[in-house]
Amino acid sequence: MADYTIRFWGVRGSIPSPGPDTVRYGGNTACIEFRLGQHLLIVDAGSGIRPLGRALAGGEPIAADILFTHTHYDHVSGLPFFTPAYDAANRFTLWEGHLGPDRGLKSVLQQLMSAPLFPVPVNLIDRSCAYRKFAPGDVLTPRPGITVRTAQLNHPNGCVGYRIEHGGRAGCVVTDVEHVPGTLDPVVLDLVRGADVMIYDANYTDAELPAHTGWGHSTWEQGCRIAQAAGVGQLLLFHHDPARDDDALDAIGRAAKAMFAETRVAADGLEITL
Repeated sequence: MADYTIRFWGVRGSIPSPGPDTVRYGGNTACIEFRLGQHLLIVDAGSGIRPLGRALAGGEPIAADILFTHTHYDHVSGLPFFTPAYDAANRFTLWEGHLGPDRGLKSVLQQLMSAPLFPVPVNLIDRSCAYRKFAPGDVLTPRPGITVRTAQLNHPNGCVGYRIEHGGRAGCVVTDVEHVPGTLDPVVLDLVRGADVMIYDANYTDAELPAHTGWGHSTWEQGCRIAQAAGVGQLLLFHHDPARDDDALDAIGRAAKAMFAETRVAADGLEITL
């Protein structure tokens, strides 16, 4: 069986939330590292990609793929600080599927990395980065032995869910998705059915959701329901509200385990092997 390891470098949504109340779960925004045999695949480039870049520095030249779920700020804000992207010896393929046929990822990053917002232009990462576009629903084969299935998620401005398959294992990333209360999204169910692990948007609770209709997020309770219905092996709660402190996440973890026993609350630095 080929190796399949997932490590979290950023688990927050919306905005980084460092401080004494978020020490145990961390305050960086979305970034997840997948080690699939000899291959490196990264999902999202929130502020958590900066420490990942530090961890990668100083080794052999890097060849890796970065899959973007979407380009809201909390999922791209770390890319300008990802130092390996400025090294011409490295090769990164940046994948995007939510912007539609008339706009590309580079144009969004160009906005992000331009005056008066940022002093260094995006063309400085062209020496290492190539851009690939796909449509939600496409099946990607970024590296030999890796299959990535994609699906359109319900989120403002679009978002893509991923099912990453390698060596007979499957890990799914389903973040930034809003569900209709009382229903289970058939698109999500189809994407995650039978997966070994599902990383799921737990930004809100069921009680909080009505006040945030249209904001594009889900709840930890819905994650448990989907995991049960789809026969998921393990549920990892992710994209925590920046106002959620460590004690609140502890409480959510206990309640979620009572609802779906194989649940963990994702934290910066958490590593799991499938």
